[in-house]
Amino acid sequence: MFKTNNVASRIFERQIRTPAPGTSVHSARRFYENLVPSFTIYDVECPDHSFFKFTDDGEDCDNNQELPPQAKRFESFFTQLYVKPLASCNELICKDFFLYMESNQYGIFATSTAQIQDARGTDGAILGVPSFEKITIHLLRLEDGFKLDEKVFHNDCVNLTHNMGAFLYDDLLAVVSLRYQTIHILQIRDSGNLVDVRAIGAYCREDDELFLNSSSQLAGNRGDLVDNGTNHDQPNSNNSFLSGIKQRLLSFIFREIWSEETDQTQRVQCLKKKFYFHFQDYVDLVILKVQFLDRHHLLIKFGSVDVGASRNTDQLPAFFAVYNMETTEIVAFYQNAADELYLLFERFCDHFQATSINSMYMNFISSHSNNIHALEQLKSMKNKATSVSQFVKKMLSSLPLNCQSMSPSPYFDQSLFRFDEKLISATDRPRQSTDHPIRFISRRQPNILKFKIKTGPEFGGADGRSKKYSHFLFHPAWPLALSFIQPSLFLPPSAVNIHFRR
Repeated sequence: MFKTNNVASRIFERQIRTPAPGTSVHSARRFYENLVPSFTIYDVECPDHSFFKFTDDGEDCDNNQELPPQAKRFESFFTQLYVKPLASCNELICKDFFLYMESNQYGIFATSTAQIQDARGTDGAILGVPSFEKITIHLLRLEDGFKLDEKVFHNDCVNLTHNMGAFLYDDLLAVVSLRYQTIHILQIRDSGNLVDVRAIGAYCREDDELFLNSSSQLAGNRGDLVDNGTNHDQPNSNNSFLSGIKQRLLSFIFREIWSEETDQTQRVQCLKKKFYFHFQDYVDLVILKVQFLDRHHLLIKFGSVDVGASRNTDQLPAFFAVYNMETTEIVAFYQNAADELYLLFERFCDHFQATSINSMYMNFISSHSNNIHALEQLKSMKNKATSVSQFVKKMLSSLPLNCQSMSPSPYFDQSLFRFDEKLISATDRPRQSTDHPIRFISRRQPNILKFKIKTGPEFGGADGRSKKYSHFLFHPAWPLALSFIQPSLFLPPSAVNIHFRR
């Protein structure tokens, strides 16, 4: 740790002192205490674009041109590399969906047609879920914008808002079809192709469909021999089966309850109370969201269709399952208020947020499992909660986590700075704005203001009734941030500000 705040002294100290093993990057990041955004240009003249995020390499930052004295235009800070049309004549780009590979070689975008309000039920589709005639996942080479491949979903529903319906881990992409209750696993090859690896839902293994069709045909042939086709009142076998993933889930729940008791009488009573009484509730569960835990395990959130359509999901029933894609087995199952899952999330939060085996992205994001200040803040929130069970539900409602939803900017490093997370945080989401500047306080010197960010010289109406929202994009390495002022969550920004070091 540096003994002084003077940047020249810190540079000299870095030359003569060797940091402890494994801490060189974190020691270097302490220079950001001296390099902070110090100037703001309000209401920048900006092209009619939607801005979503920086890639974690910050793109090309080797341009050392001097900033013009009267820089009021977006082009003074950014250079357009290319324009790539993606949407067809009846499609629109999903403005708040974007994923990129850790190598920053490829980027994933999405387009879709308008939502069909009164979607007709089709074979395999569940009721109560909207439909889109066409949803397209596009794979682009970020260097030049060349489109390499695409994956199209017809008459389906994928929740692309804030990357909720897709999760990228290394070269594997999981996409959740809400309408057909299928988890599509795709692989991004080095050649730039999107390859179907497996689909988890109605079937779990590649040969499940073949096996079931063969068994059904054999059973039909036997029935014809027995009664010569007179037994037509039997239900259709194709419709009588639960999906493969649902079969795995029910089997796991049954075995877990079975093993709780050794006495046969107690075991039967326990099964009646905990399994058969709730059997239809388990059958009615639908897949809502998914994320990778590693290359072989998925964390799947199950709930009702109402959960998928509701904004406030804290009070609605939900369950979490850990699924092994190789063995096609459920290996763990939790309710949404399970203390065991919460403790895992508290202690190993980084594991839930990781997007690769050796994720550089995660090295710079503060969490309650890698930062003592974030852990203390979490425990303080838990102690203040009126109900521990409701607190656990609220914390677990964020699982599975949205992929690449947090900024690795050093100014959100809670070992360096303290700030009001109600106003700003590493999570990329619009928040209600405030008339007061957002203050970043030194963590080592609690009374020292390092810098502040204000979204406008004057904000809100004179009567204080005008609510506005602000959204921040911080560069992953530079003392540079963009703030977008929105009159509502559903309208484009009315003003764009650029905060930088001058």
